[in-house]
Amino acid sequence: MKSISYTITDELGIHARPAGLLVKLAGGYQSAITVIKDGKEANAKRIMALMGLSATKGTEITVKVEGPDEDEAVRAVEEFLKANL
Repeated sequence: MKSISYTITDELGIHARPAGLLVKLAGGYQSAITVIKDGKEANAKRIMALMGLSATKGTEITVKVEGPDEDEAVRAVEEFLKANL
């Protein structure tokens, strides 16, 4: 299992556009990708779960990746977060 922490910098937090892009990215990997905020977990392959976290600007999230392609997936998610959120 791999994990990273990230603080949201986007003014709108995790909203529809980046959530949709993250779901698409996560769907390309076999690994389970979970986003955690304040102990609440969301499957990164489900848009409503991600948006339900209500992660706003300044919120710290943890992304946990577990599976056969976790090394590649965690790198891709980290790059995505830095570029989009």
